[in-house]
Amino acid sequence: MLSGKVFFIFVTKSTIVLKGALAVALPLHFGLPTNQNGGTNMKRINLRDMYSFIKTDVWIDLDDEVAQEIRRFDLNENAYKLRTYRHRAYYSLDRNDGIEQDVLFLSISPEEYYERKLSNEQLYAALCRLPEKSFRRIYAHFFLGMSKVAIAQAEQVDERAVRKSIERGLKQMAQFLKKM
Repeated sequence: MLSGKVFFIFVTKSTIVLKGALAVALPLHFGLPTNQNGGTNMKRINLRDMYSFIKTDVWIDLDDEVAQEIRRFDLNENAYKLRTYRHRAYYSLDRNDGIEQDVLFLSISPEEYYERKLSNEQLYAALCRLPEKSFRRIYAHFFLGMSKVAIAQAEQVDERAVRKSIERGLKQMAQFLKKM
């Protein structure tokens, strides 16, 4: 056990110059745990395997717990890469290149905006030409999201009457929109 002490190993490109000193300085005694024989529980690793920019072998001794954490991290990273490959998830929205912004916040062109405005105006004009009951029932069902049963209970009528009223109203709207 590390007895509450945390050890970090920072390796940068400038470490290559200090490789001899690094290999000697890291295994100094920093309160590392000892085994039953009085020696430390150390594992020897090569930094060249962990960092691609190191071109020569740099061997260091690490505590077993730190080496296990590094191994656990490598296993998790490899499992993530395998899941990415299997599920063909090659693209991430978290790349900070604008993909996520474009997906979440669609910007419409002025032409699309104008077409939507005209379509909405035509839709509202067709709704206003309906009888009061059909208008109220279509508005409640499609705009407010109420079910036909809930509309029937609110108006205290049979559900079939609401369903037929909505169907007739939609047919009348379709005929009106075809004429436009």
